[in-house]
Amino acid sequence: MSETVFAKIIRGEIPCHRVYEDEHVLSFLDVGPLSSGHTLVIPKEPAVTLDELSDESSAAIGRVLPRICRAVMQATGASAYNVLQNNGTDAHQAVMHVHFHIIPKMDGKGLGIGWDALDIDHEQAAKLVELIASKL
Repeated sequence: MSETVFAKIIRGEIPCHRVYEDEHVLSFLDVGPLSSGHTLVIPKEPAVTLDELSDESSAAIGRVLPRICRAVMQATGASAYNVLQNNGTDAHQAVMHVHFHIIPKMDGKGLGIGWDALDIDHEQAAKLVELIASKL
């Protein structure tokens, strides 16, 4: 994994507005927020994409992500929010270190999403389910 801004933040070389920290996870405010309270949650483990992350780090994020979401909602007064997690440049990942965005929706600010849904091919879906399950 290449050196990232998140690695420097974890090591304390770049300051951040820390929201939460434990042995496996660091959470801090995004410096380019889409709305007030836009918070990042990152593993301290240096993995580029979610599929590369260890079970231990994944579990640690899973334990604290809902708690941080609740805190962001209470602190901002937002009634809705998005949790965004991108994997790879084709999926709009800009920092090559696993990270989750908690983005409150309020006053017209927050994450905007286009959703160009396709119709499912049920025959193809049945084959795909078998293939995915065989890889687990």
